[in-house]
Amino acid sequence: MSIEEIRDRIETLRQGRGFLLPHHGAMATAAPDLQDGYFHMYRALTQTPRHLTGFERETIWLAILIAVKEGVGTHHVELFFKENGRQEQVDHLTALTAFAMGSEAYAFMDKSWAGLFPKLKGESAYLSAFDALIEEGLFPRELCHLAMAALHAAQGRHWGLSAHIKAIYAAGRREDALVEALSLIMWPTGVNHFLDACGVWLDMMQSGIIEPSERFRVWAETPAQAGHTPASPHY
Repeated sequence: MSIEEIRDRIETLRQGRGFLLPHHGAMATAAPDLQDGYFHMYRALTQTPRHLTGFERETIWLAILIAVKEGVGTHHVELFFKENGRQEQVDHLTALTAFAMGSEAYAFMDKSWAGLFPKLKGESAYLSAFDALIEEGLFPRELCHLAMAALHAAQGRHWGLSAHIKAIYAAGRREDALVEALSLIMWPTGVNHFLDACGVWLDMMQSGIIEPSERFRVWAETPAQAGHTPASPHY
């Protein structure tokens, strides 16, 4: 592209998004085709209505961004308030997020000291304590579990993710909404975290820990989902 075409592309992007970030200019200059694909993915992931309401989606976004400490994601703060989110809800979500991020204490007790403290059932104790914190006048209980499932997925925490998936199934099994909630982590943390989270969910269905719907049973019963296995170390 010519110098003027690069300038025009960057300015068009600024006008369309309302702001610029450093990687926008880099792609516009050297990889415009990548930039086109990048924004197509962004729109498909974050702006296409599917199974979550706008308010639910932006609530989950805030939980994810807090968990991964991504301060640059202020656009989703604006979108949360555009979806009629309130400051008191942000305060409450921050408290729920802080509690969930401390769940590794329960995970440790569950996995390492269960024999020493048999009356403390780590997972049930964690979920009971979490549920007791929820103010349903601010957020529906199921939305809180969807948000925390995404939070744990973003941090690669299998124990907490599994706990909240169980809670989601117990509350009504919003499987499509769970897919959408987990998929959001692809943007700040990468597709491999989403892959990993889906692997946890798949294992739970295949082992009988949760009972999938008929549609999701098709996925659960599909064989050979472990990915590519090289036939030889020599390529």
